[in-house]
Amino acid sequence: MFKVVINFKAYKEATGNNAVSLAKACKFNNVIVCAQASDINKVSKIIPTFAQHIDPVDEGAYTGAITAKSVKNAGARGTLLNHSEHRLPFEVLKLCVNLAKRYKLETIVCARTSREVAKVRGLNPNYIAIEPTELIGGKISVTQAKPGLLIDCLKSAGRIPLLCGAGVHSREDLETAKKSGLKGVLISSAVVKNETPRKKLMELLK
Repeated sequence: MFKVVINFKAYKEATGNNAVSLAKACKFNNVIVCAQASDINKVSKIIPTFAQHIDPVDEGAYTGAITAKSVKNAGARGTLLNHSEHRLPFEVLKLCVNLAKRYKLETIVCARTSREVAKVRGLNPNYIAIEPTELIGGKISVTQAKPGLLIDCLKSAGRIPLLCGAGVHSREDLETAKKSGLKGVLISSAVVKNETPRKKLMELLK
């Protein structure tokens, strides 16, 4: 099934009670949301939820850390890792992926180039997401601006399902991603900051 991943980020429209309301608006069969750690417990009761990040530590004296076990216990099914807004050194990323596997959390690992996709593939995540940094938060989608990159990344990803993000905001973007052979998209502001997020998501999914 083609996945639509909605990243709540730390937008006010997706924090606290707003996160709960937005989760209800996003409740469709193939939609996953990435919520802030403090909102996972409530949001995960409504819709499949991933953490936006985990730290490379297990239980112990790690004040302020977001652990794989804590997000799992809160109801998360997986975690997003290495987003352009929260990049990780490769060895740290490797630790995070392994911790996620230990606690049976699915992983979406972000990459910026086909070379990074190939490197990330070696970690055997559940999904790889290609997100060119310069297009994140913009109005030009990666599917429009860099279709060649998607083809290169599909080759680099091998058998790992590839998603794409950065500027995704239209039904056409989703259709292009599908036709290119991708298995899903990452979306944020186009839905989260929309005045009628459910209506917007219905437009994207129809």
